[in-house]
Amino acid sequence: MAVDRRARGQAAEAAARALLLRAGLKDIAANAGYRGGELDLVMLEADRAGRRTLVFVEVRYRRSRAFGGGAASVDIGKRRRLVHAAQRFLQDHPAHADDACRFDVVEAEGDPDAPRLAWIKDAFRADET
Repeated sequence: MAVDRRARGQAAEAAARALLLRAGLKDIAANAGYRGGELDLVMLEADRAGRRTLVFVEVRYRRSRAFGGGAASVDIGKRRRLVHAAQRFLQDHPAHADDACRFDVVEAEGDPDAPRLAWIKDAFRADET
């Protein structure tokens, strides 16, 4: 069961990554683990003026919305862990210290090999935790 769950999670993350790459974001890191939290995806978004935003992406897979969508499962405790992990990431990667930061959630549901995806930009803010 754990292997199946891990495989579903990896498939959902791969689909989310592909969606974000198609939208013009660039890969920075995946599964960046820190004590107390892990960042599923770290991407970089640049606007036409060259302003950069470091995007910390939480990917949440659910078979169905019966118990709420993936974003609903990112509760205050999970948000705190993500913010802490993002702070550690920034400490370890000083080249991104001046970039704006954003926390997004990508909900994946249905067939894990071809999930339906919903990208929620700016799903929460660090100062809300």
